[in-house]
Amino acid sequence: MNRRPGLSTRLKLTISYAGFLLLAGALMLAVVWVFVLRWLPDDDRRSLQRTFGAVIITGPNRSDLLRGFAPAAATALAFLLVFGLLGGWILAGRMLAPLTRIAYAARMAANGSLSHRIRMKGPKDEFRELADVFDTMLEQLESHVTEQQRFAANASHELRTPLAISKTLLDAARNDPTRDQGELIERLRTVNTRAIDLTEALLLLSRADRRGFTREAVDLSLIAEEAAETLLPLAEKRQITLDITGETTQTVGSTALILRMVTNLVQNAIVHNLPAGGTVTVHTEPQHDASVLRVENTGRPLPPELIPTLTEPFQRGTERIRTDEHAGVGLGLAIVHSLVRAHDGTLDLTPRPSGGLLVTIRLPGTPHASSPSGAH
Repeated sequence: MNRRPGLSTRLKLTISYAGFLLLAGALMLAVVWVFVLRWLPDDDRRSLQRTFGAVIITGPNRSDLLRGFAPAAATALAFLLVFGLLGGWILAGRMLAPLTRIAYAARMAANGSLSHRIRMKGPKDEFRELADVFDTMLEQLESHVTEQQRFAANASHELRTPLAISKTLLDAARNDPTRDQGELIERLRTVNTRAIDLTEALLLLSRADRRGFTREAVDLSLIAEEAAETLLPLAEKRQITLDITGETTQTVGSTALILRMVTNLVQNAIVHNLPAGGTVTVHTEPQHDASVLRVENTGRPLPPELIPTLTEPFQRGTERIRTDEHAGVGLGLAIVHSLVRAHDGTLDLTPRPSGGLLVTIRLPGTPHASSPSGAH
């Protein structure tokens, strides 16, 4: 159902200003009437004589004064009405000017321009605070949209690569029927596995960003042992020593997501390691109100300027061959970072002086996280 357009806020404020000013004028005139005119006699005498010694004071009666007072009062009220409307319109315009700028910025944002900022000057009043909050929101929204656009572009590129490889292999097989079918199937399987892994990683990132998961008590030490058991064959194949240490460390979150987080960290530590004879250490411990997980590995020295980029999607810390079955999809630490944020934790990456990386994750602990297991 369509509604008629109502009065503008500026017009409403103008009418309110004029109304209050007119009411104030009427009250003042009423005061004059009550406290001045009521003391005058109301009769037909043309003069009032009161004798104070030898002095005689003459004055008009109430009717005479009322006949002269009423037109002047009406004129004053009319002036107050006009003055109130004009002054109220100007004042309302000046008071609402910041809202006009904020509305313009909101309209620009609605049309897709997130780079516009209000940058309001002046005293720190309510309008200035609203404008600053709106600018902060636009800045965060622009940053988020830019990040999502870059992520979508990178994801499209990464997904297009295995699809293009599959198409090339199929075209080659069609043009050369005598080609070894076993080799073709194996290469297609590898490429298809990579595409599936990338798709699952993207879905996991989306799930973590929405935080749409059930929280429950989780023991990080058990999660670390399960992840290490799963990746032990990979560590043995690469001649990497995998060591799990620590104690019972309780936190709250999704068991499946935290397991994926730790698995990604351990796998990343195994893959980005020395060619042989390297080590990976996973340690868990409760600290005050936090549950700490550390994953430390040997490897090549990492330049400090590379560290901040490791948690960005599709960034790889070291060069590696893309045909490796565990080359990954460039989302390992990005997924870890997203999952840590979803669990209200922090992620710290520190390069080791001798090479490799120390990853420290701090998650919120439970009230009894520092108590020994089974204590009562």
